[in-house]
Amino acid sequence: MEFKQFKEAMQQQAEKVFQGVEVLFETEVGKDDLWNLYLDSFPEGTNEIYRERREFDCSACKQFIRAFGNVVSIKNNEVVSIWDFEVNHPTYTPVVTALSSFVKSAAVKDVFITKEAKFGVDANKELGEDGTVRTWEHFYLQLPKKFVSKSSKSEAALAGEYRDIRNVFKRSLEEISQEATETILELIAQKSLYKGEEWQGVLEKFLALQKEYQTVTNKENYCWAKSVEVGGAVGKIRNHSIGTLLMDVSEGMDLDEAVRRYEKIVAPTNYKRPKAIFTKKMVEQAKKTVEELGLSDSLGRRFATINDITVNNILFANKDAHKQMAGDVFDEMSQEVSVNPKKFNKVEEISIDDFVNNVIPKATKIELLLENKHTPNLVSLIAPQNQDAPTMFKWNNNFSWAYNGNITDSMKERVKAAGGRVDGVLRFTHSWNYEGMRNGSLMDLHVFLPGSTQRHNIRGGKEIHDNYGNSERVGWNHRKHIPSQGVQDVDYVNIAPPGYIPIENITFPTMDRLKEGVYIFKIHNWEARHPNDGGFKAEIAFGGQEYRFERKAPLEHKEWITLARVELQKGEFKILEMMENDVTPINVWGLPTNQFHPVSVCMYSPNYWDGQKGVGHRHYFFVLKGCKTEDQPNGFFNEFLKEELMPHKRVFEALGGKMKVEASDNQLSGVGFSSTKRNSIVCKVEGSFTRTLKINF
Repeated sequence: MEFKQFKEAMQQQAEKVFQGVEVLFETEVGKDDLWNLYLDSFPEGTNEIYRERREFDCSACKQFIRAFGNVVSIKNNEVVSIWDFEVNHPTYTPVVTALSSFVKSAAVKDVFITKEAKFGVDANKELGEDGTVRTWEHFYLQLPKKFVSKSSKSEAALAGEYRDIRNVFKRSLEEISQEATETILELIAQKSLYKGEEWQGVLEKFLALQKEYQTVTNKENYCWAKSVEVGGAVGKIRNHSIGTLLMDVSEGMDLDEAVRRYEKIVAPTNYKRPKAIFTKKMVEQAKKTVEELGLSDSLGRRFATINDITVNNILFANKDAHKQMAGDVFDEMSQEVSVNPKKFNKVEEISIDDFVNNVIPKATKIELLLENKHTPNLVSLIAPQNQDAPTMFKWNNNFSWAYNGNITDSMKERVKAAGGRVDGVLRFTHSWNYEGMRNGSLMDLHVFLPGSTQRHNIRGGKEIHDNYGNSERVGWNHRKHIPSQGVQDVDYVNIAPPGYIPIENITFPTMDRLKEGVYIFKIHNWEARHPNDGGFKAEIAFGGQEYRFERKAPLEHKEWITLARVELQKGEFKILEMMENDVTPINVWGLPTNQFHPVSVCMYSPNYWDGQKGVGHRHYFFVLKGCKTEDQPNGFFNEFLKEELMPHKRVFEALGGKMKVEASDNQLSGVGFSSTKRNSIVCKVEGSFTRTLKINF
């Protein structure tokens, strides 16, 4: 066999290497080692010294083997080299066998990038001393155009990009669990993930690759070939926002927390997740636990009635409680007189403990003044549908409670709907454009912090200017104050259309970040716009209290109005100055505010029944005659559940919302107060005495 035939056989094999692939690869062999192996693999006597060096030792072939001898393709997860062919010739067979084995024994190190279309020299002619012309054949290939780079980037830079994708792709396959990918795809199908649909196709492809990766033997070759095939979106999935979510879930982070971290990266600040976070697998696991604990009959809930509770768990019961509080019509009419709560500012004050221990035991009748500020305290006692069902809660009975969470026209509900937060230790909310108060102006709210300065330009007794002073504030154009972590998370700038009530909100999350001193709450009409026929409503919340304000008159252009000045000292707020609170009577849960209502039952919350102690915070419930919610509260809440159920808390959070309590005319509802939050009520108490008391919690 002539060398020309040997070369042509190599070229035919190269065509097979090129066929059906878009890129070529290099294996990690030394260029000189490969060349020396080529020379040394010829059988003894076939590569003798010709003139000054061995017969097959030519510079053209050396250049080819060094530049292209280790180039391969990957097909069906196997490396294919240009030396994988048979020649059936004693001189060349050992050579191709050695080269093929050596090239394929090394790992793939890079994608082969070149800007050269040709490698080697096909042939050259030499004039001999005797005048004859001799043709010398050499290794030579011409590459298909698809393998020749036209990029302005260097070969090294392009190879580095492919290498980066491959490395990230391999880490993604090894560090992201298949279960995590399936979980996120399920959330996308539920439409529970912000812009999750944009990642659905990528994740579906990645999941298929994850499954395939588990079956292959040569994972290195697989990663090289597939990373080139799928490109950056799938190949570098670990480095994208969705990859952060996948990694968090893979590493065992709580699913809800992982999704929350993802939302902080990609979602706007006012984004509100449409659905609870749980998966089909999580539901199946929760169901299994419920069945194992024998709690299937405990899930159904209803409003509790007076017949559900025992005398042992009642602090006070009106003598007519068991008769459903049937009373004299004149007695009922006497309750319909509205009073101003400020009338009772100077009445006798006692603590709730004093009231429970020393007043209730002697009382025969209690009436409670229901105020506007008590609307968040409206509460209902909830019982199991099956009275014999075992408890699913941390305490030794199956009763729970639900506070008011759906107050009509509630500012807090509007804030939450706009994506804002209503928790924290200090909140300032305002809204405008109510019916009868049509207002298209650009209204802003501001909290000026201790140390703030502001110019006061008084005109006609009103503060009118556009100066904000220094940066110690939270409000428009300074929506986040880093030291205090105060943030304005809801803003509105457009002209509000008729019937639309804009909302704005500022909240401070923790007390330990707040500086001691005076906090000033102001509203500013930055731009009076037509129509400007009404004022605003506002709420300031701190220390467990909510203070509501209403101004019906419009603010002038650039006018400021101060709602309150509050001083923080040693972790407690003290009111220095406050605009007149809104005390206009409203109807809540069937009862008018600013009126006294008979208390049918006083009790502790169920977690303190039967002498239990230390099972969460104690609440004090005052069940009011005629108090009835039309809402359907959750049947239970996660913070009530047994520890055995907490691994499934996301499922139970959604389940609590699904297991709604059916509406009922017969219910134990009233107002409740936590022992951990400051609040107060005014009660008239009769027994062997008649007293009007302000009870402090």
